[in-house]
Amino acid sequence: MVEQDAKIVEQDAKIVALEARVAELVEKLNQNSSNSHKPPSSDPPENRKQRRAKAKEKRRKRGGQKGHKGSRRNLLPPEQVDEFVDHFPCECENCWKPLPQIHDPNAMRHQVTEVPPIRPHTTEHRRHAVACPHCRFVTQAPYDPTKIPQSSFGPRLTAIMAMLTGIYHLSRRQTQRLLSDVVGVNVSLGGLSKVESRVSEAVKPAVTEAWARVGEAEVKHTDGTSWYQAGMTLCLWTIATKAATVFKIISDGTATTLTPLFGALQGILVSDRASAINFWAMERRQICWSHLLRKMVSFSERDGPAGVFGKELLDYTGLIFEYWHNFKDDKLNRAELVSRMAPVRQQMEALLARAVAAGIKGLSGSCANMLAHKEALWTFVAQDGVEPTNNHAERELRAFVLWRKRSFGTQSERGNTFAARLMTIAHTARKQNKDVLAFLTACCDANAATPSLFEPEPVAA
Repeated sequence: MVEQDAKIVEQDAKIVALEARVAELVEKLNQNSSNSHKPPSSDPPENRKQRRAKAKEKRRKRGGQKGHKGSRRNLLPPEQVDEFVDHFPCECENCWKPLPQIHDPNAMRHQVTEVPPIRPHTTEHRRHAVACPHCRFVTQAPYDPTKIPQSSFGPRLTAIMAMLTGIYHLSRRQTQRLLSDVVGVNVSLGGLSKVESRVSEAVKPAVTEAWARVGEAEVKHTDGTSWYQAGMTLCLWTIATKAATVFKIISDGTATTLTPLFGALQGILVSDRASAINFWAMERRQICWSHLLRKMVSFSERDGPAGVFGKELLDYTGLIFEYWHNFKDDKLNRAELVSRMAPVRQQMEALLARAVAAGIKGLSGSCANMLAHKEALWTFVAQDGVEPTNNHAERELRAFVLWRKRSFGTQSERGNTFAARLMTIAHTARKQNKDVLAFLTACCDANAATPSLFEPEPVAA
């Protein structure tokens, strides 16, 4: 009898362990982009279908909405029009008499924009050899790099090639075909590779300038993702501010590798809870609440005490976002935001402490980690210019993520440098309202100084 009771106790313990394991596996199986750090692209078809169905319910009907002013193409001013064609009525619609061709100052205007066939402009430099009429010695015109470019392609064409591969992320073969079909320029794949290398060196001073500006910023956002080089997994990191965005492809995302990217470690850093960022003082950090929100959602979907804690945490998180959006919409001022967030912070931290004390697997540890970052949870409440989410850095990374998904990444360290530098130039130039092609063209002009990303462009005389 005693032996049988012992077996029952042992079997009960196994059942409890197996039930816990099943619950853990079910929770893992149910993870998606709304309750974990997984990207939307990793969602199974059913989750995507549900997400699209919800979006469809909220979505407005196609086309212009009631009360919408509408949008139309604006007419160019006369000084930007290349050709004018005047149309006059032939005869009067009332008496049918011929009409004189008199210009109407209020004529109805219709504009048609066309791109004429593009014919590349080729300049041939000839270094003549001339025999001296006195001594018959033959002298050839010297090679002058200030007058004869080293490259077979001019600065603007060079910039276009670099933009197509490094910013618009066409493959070299696609770029080769586009240049041939549209521009009428034939270039080899090896030639494109050499162009990328030259442009990468040409923009180096401007990229260095962008890194310096990011280092000086009072508020910066940072995030990372994976990148592939010749089948090897590396780490792509970004640091983004209001004025600039920089990218760097590095060997890994450890603190040892990341720390040198941030220079003097000044300002406030917005990020997720990655342990690799712990070199930054906690009181000068802001943890992304979007990441925490997804964690709360995953807790709320569990059964038992974990689900109860999760739902309560989710309620407080909803309040945080509600107050923040009211502040952004000018419904609350800074003092009112601080006042309303104070009790929310107190209750949230107390709830996290109770969740830690409950000793629930998969919940208490996460809540303890949140409490360890509590000094970095509320920086946005009192500090101007600080957002409660890291959406800025995630948006900046998006173009690189899409590039990685539709390609095999890069094949060399030189390719990594080119990709990071070109994307740094593109994102920063757009933040500075600069024409990316014009800026790259100026960088590729061997006879001109490298332009600044942050100085205003000179006004034409």
